[in-house]
Amino acid sequence: MTTAARPTTPPTVAVIGAGISGLTATKMLADYGVPVACFEASDRVGGNWAFENPNGHSSAYRSLHIDTSKHQLSFKDFPMPAAFPDFPHHTQIKAYLDDYCDAFGLREHIEFENRVLHAERLPEGGWRLTTERTGTRYADLLVVANGHHWDPRYPDFPGEFTGQSIHSHHYVDPWTPLHLMDQRILVVGLGNSAADITVELSQRVFRNQVTLSTRSSAWIVPKLINGKAADANYRTIPQLPLSWQRKAAQWGQRFTGSDPRLYGLPAPNHKFFEAHPTQSGELPLRLMSGDVTPRGNVARLDGSTVHFEDGASAEFDVIVYATGYNLTFPFFDPDFLSAPGNRIDLYKRIFKPGLDDLLFAGFAQATPTLFPFVECQARLIAAYAVGRYVPPPVAEMERVIAADDQLYRGHVLDRPRHTHQLDYFVYEHQLRTRELPQGRARAERDGAPGLVRTAHLHPVP
Repeated sequence: MTTAARPTTPPTVAVIGAGISGLTATKMLADYGVPVACFEASDRVGGNWAFENPNGHSSAYRSLHIDTSKHQLSFKDFPMPAAFPDFPHHTQIKAYLDDYCDAFGLREHIEFENRVLHAERLPEGGWRLTTERTGTRYADLLVVANGHHWDPRYPDFPGEFTGQSIHSHHYVDPWTPLHLMDQRILVVGLGNSAADITVELSQRVFRNQVTLSTRSSAWIVPKLINGKAADANYRTIPQLPLSWQRKAAQWGQRFTGSDPRLYGLPAPNHKFFEAHPTQSGELPLRLMSGDVTPRGNVARLDGSTVHFEDGASAEFDVIVYATGYNLTFPFFDPDFLSAPGNRIDLYKRIFKPGLDDLLFAGFAQATPTLFPFVECQARLIAAYAVGRYVPPPVAEMERVIAADDQLYRGHVLDRPRHTHQLDYFVYEHQLRTRELPQGRARAERDGAPGLVRTAHLHPVP
């Protein structure tokens, strides 16, 4: 069989979003010589890490420090500064992303304040983009990197609360956007944001009465062990079954003080590592100091009264919902593509089977961190764009999606926050040792993907 020729002209690529995922995808595509334009709704890079981002997509609050230590966070080709603390503040993460952007000349590829309002796939392939500032644009290949921590999800409790309420996405500090002093406050949720906000608002100087409500409860792991970042040496071993490694972690958790029952919270309805643990060294102290009242799930709302499933009730002035986010693509027609129940089936969290000119970057809840995960994805995206990688047929992609779901999600709670769970170390090992070599062999045997190469990224006159 004659090997198909590899196209000499790379496709034009549009990237939606200049957060972590969009920046790494843009950088790798540019490295491979691919014409790329990154469309960013804001006037700055950083996405979620751009505090008070004008595009409304940042969930960073003023006191936020990253939960994953810098030892797990760095891009492989751009190490985090040695002078940074183990758990950098959000301003330092933003500075790191700015430096990354400048070091690789990425700003010349980014169109700021040019939100993609609509993305339409053309009948013959390729994309028509309606942008906010430059009108209609076209691209051969579309990379979606608009993030998954910006569209707040609220619980559907029976009844109505007549006090003030806010989602943690909109929380900035105790004075913005609500004045949270001398208040009776209920925080709903037990993720990292819930823990941070609870700790902040329960400081006695604010004279608040703070209650923390949780449905599933959570294992609370310390950020420090023996004076060092607890995750500094964390890694799973791809060559060993993850189930064995989970059992070892479950055995060892008793030495970390992570059982929430130690602090008056309900027992978790899952084993250790069957849902995201919460990282906090301060929440247990606030609970054990009597500054926070622990409660189980909310049963119903009745004016200013909140009734809990254990039969208790209390009056509140404010509810802070730290209840996660929806997976949303506002630029697609819902009939074309959406993520009901926060689920979207993607091959290697990149390809939507049957759509060879649409790729995704960053749509995973990667353990321990997103940064090297998206860098890993970007290598495959760029290789695909220049014809050095081809995915398997649709039927095989669908089989692998199901197998990966079982590998990464088969043991976790069936919750919207776990619909795109994965282990970075296993994922990276599979891509590096198996997926990229096999995809390269498919490309050499069958030719590069048949992408349309007639579109352009320049504004239409």
